[in-house]
Amino acid sequence: MKLKMAENSVFAILLRSSWWISVVVGAIIVVLCLALLPKDIRFVGAAGSLPFLVIGAMAAKRQWNQPSASATEALLAQAAAMSSRDLQAWLTRAWQAEGYTVSPLQQSSADLQLARNGQTTWVQTKRSKAGVHGIEPLRALHDAASKADAASVYVLLQGDLSDNARVFARDKKIVLLQNLELATLLKKAPIAV
Repeated sequence: MKLKMAENSVFAILLRSSWWISVVVGAIIVVLCLALLPKDIRFVGAAGSLPFLVIGAMAAKRQWNQPSASATEALLAQAAAMSSRDLQAWLTRAWQAEGYTVSPLQQSSADLQLARNGQTTWVQTKRSKAGVHGIEPLRALHDAASKADAASVYVLLQGDLSDNARVFARDKKIVLLQNLELATLLKKAPIAV
C-alpha cells in the first residue's frame, strides 16, 4: 500500500510553496514554545517544528534547480519563438541531459520516443503552440503509446487544454509538460547556436 499525502493538506501546500515559508513556520513554533511553555516541556513542544523543517528541506531540494519566475518566462518565450523542429531538438538535448535515449518517431500522434531503464515514453510536441488543445491529439497520442506499451507526455507550450482534454489527460495518466516543469527541463540543455 502506497501512502499519498492529501492534496490540500497543510504539508502538501507547504511542499508546493517556497521552501523558506516552511522554515519560518518551524522557527515561529520553536520561538513560541520556548517563550510560552513551562521550562520542563519547552524542548518537547519545540520538537513539533520538525515536520515543518523537514518539509522546508524537501521543498528546497525540489526548488534548487528550478528557474526563477523571470527565467521561466524567458525560457518559455524563447521556446515559443522557435519552429517545431528546433523546439524538438532543444527538448531532445534536455532529455538526453537527464539520461534518456531520444529517438524521433515518424507518427502523426507522437514526435519523440524516450527510453530509460527499460521504460518507454512517447512525446507529442507538434501542437505545442495551439491556442486551445482539444481531446483529439491527446486521444491519438494515448492510443498510439498504449499500443507500444509506452507512457505519454504532451508538451503544452502555449494555450490551454479544453476541459474535456484535461479530464482525459488525468484519467489516462498523460503527463502534461508545461510552465515551470517545461522551463526546468529546457534549462538543462543550452540552446544550440
